[in-house]
Amino acid sequence: MDDMLFSRKEIQKLIVPLMIEQALAISIGLFDTLMVSSCGEAAVSGVSLVDNISILLIQVLAALATGGAVVCSQYLGKGNMERARHSAGQLMFTMMAASMAIMLIGLFSYRFLLSAIFGRIEPDVMQSAEIYFLVTAVSYPFLGAYNAGAVLFRSIGNSRISMYTSLVMNLINIGGNALFIFGLDMGVFGAALATLISRMASAAYVTVLLCRKDNPLRILPLSWMRPTRDVVGKILKIGIPSGVENGMFQVGKLCVSSLTATFGTAAIAANAVANSMAGFCNVPGSAIGLALVTVVGRCIGAGEKTQARFYSKYLMKICYVGMAAAEIVLLILSGTLLHCFGLSDEAFAIARQLLLTYTVCTMLIWPLSFTLPNTLRAAGDAKYTMAVSVFSMWVFRVASSYFFAGALGLGVLGVWIGMYVDWAFRSLLFCIRYKSAKWQNKKVV
Repeated sequence: MDDMLFSRKEIQKLIVPLMIEQALAISIGLFDTLMVSSCGEAAVSGVSLVDNISILLIQVLAALATGGAVVCSQYLGKGNMERARHSAGQLMFTMMAASMAIMLIGLFSYRFLLSAIFGRIEPDVMQSAEIYFLVTAVSYPFLGAYNAGAVLFRSIGNSRISMYTSLVMNLINIGGNALFIFGLDMGVFGAALATLISRMASAAYVTVLLCRKDNPLRILPLSWMRPTRDVVGKILKIGIPSGVENGMFQVGKLCVSSLTATFGTAAIAANAVANSMAGFCNVPGSAIGLALVTVVGRCIGAGEKTQARFYSKYLMKICYVGMAAAEIVLLILSGTLLHCFGLSDEAFAIARQLLLTYTVCTMLIWPLSFTLPNTLRAAGDAKYTMAVSVFSMWVFRVASSYFFAGALGLGVLGVWIGMYVDWAFRSLLFCIRYKSAKWQNKKVV
C-alpha cells in the first residue's frame, strides 16, 4: 500500500472536518427556521420559500466551485503546482463574476421571481419572503468567495479550514439571530441580516487564509486572477454542466414548491421544517461527495484509475454507514425535535409523516443518487451526470409530484413521493455508468 495516494489517516483527516462543516452549514438554515418560528408561521413560510430560490443560486455557485476543484485536484495529481495555483486564481475570478451577476439579477427582479415561482400566496407570507430575499441577495458575492476558498483548501486535503470557517459563520449567525430577532425585535429582517453578516465574515476569513505564503494554492499575485481562456474553459467544462444540472434540479424543485404553496400555510411550514431537519441526514453523504472530488480528481490526474475505483468504493461504504446512523437518530428524535418549532397540530402531523418516509428512502438510495455521481464529475464526466439529472428531474420528479400530490390527492406527501421516484431512477443510471468504467477515460487537464 506504499504507492497509494491517500492513507487511511489522510482520508479520515479529510472527511471528518467535512462532515462537521456540512452539519454546520445545514444548521444555519435550521437555526434561522427555528428562531424565526417565534415570529409565526407566516414568517417561517416566507423564509422557507426564499430558501428554495437561494438554494438554486447557491447550487449554481457550488457547481462552478466544483469545476475549479476538479481542475486544481487533477493538476495537483500531476504534480504541476504552477498550473494548480493559476487555476486557483481563475476560480476566484470566475466565482466573483458569477456571484455578482446573480446578486444583481436577484436585487432587480425579486418581486417578479417570487410572483412567477410561487404565484398567489398569502400577503403576510409574501411580505416576509420579499424582505428575506432582498437582504440575503446581497450576501451572494461573499458566499461565492467563501465557496471558492473552501474548495481550494479541500483540493490540497485541508478541509479543516472550511470547517472552522463554517463554525465562525454559525456562531455569528446564531448570535445575530438572537440579537436582531429576540433582542431588537427585527423579525425576518433580523434573520436575513444575521445571515448576511455571517457570510461577509466567512468570506473575509477564508480569503485572508488563501493569501498566506504557506498556502500551496496562494492566489497572490492578483495577476493570477486575470481571466485566461484556457484555464477558465477547463473550469467551465465541469462547472457549466454541473451548474445546469444543479440549476435545473433546483428549478424543478421550485416548480414543485409552487405546488406545495397551494396546500396552505400549515403544509408550507411543515415542508420547511421537515426539509431543515432532513438535511442533517444527508451530512455524511454530502461530506463524502466533497471528499470524492478531491480524492478521485487527484487519482485521475496522477493516472491512477485503479486507485480511483478503490477509493470511490471505500468512501461509498463509509457513506452508507454514516447515512444509516443519521437516519436512525432522526427516526428516534423526530417527534421531540418537531415540538421545538411551535407548529400547529396539523403542521406537526404533516412534518412527522414526511420525515418517516424520508428516513427509509434516504437510507437506501440517496447516496447512489447524489454522492456517487461526484466520482464521475471528478473524472470529468460531468455531461453525463447533467443529462441524467435534468431528464430525471423533469420526467420523474416534477411529473410524479403533480401526479401523486394532485391527481391522487396526497398533498405535500405526494410531492415527497415524487422526489423518491426521481432518486431511484438516478441511482440506477449512475450505477450503470460507474460499472461501465467509461468515466475513467475522460480528461480535463
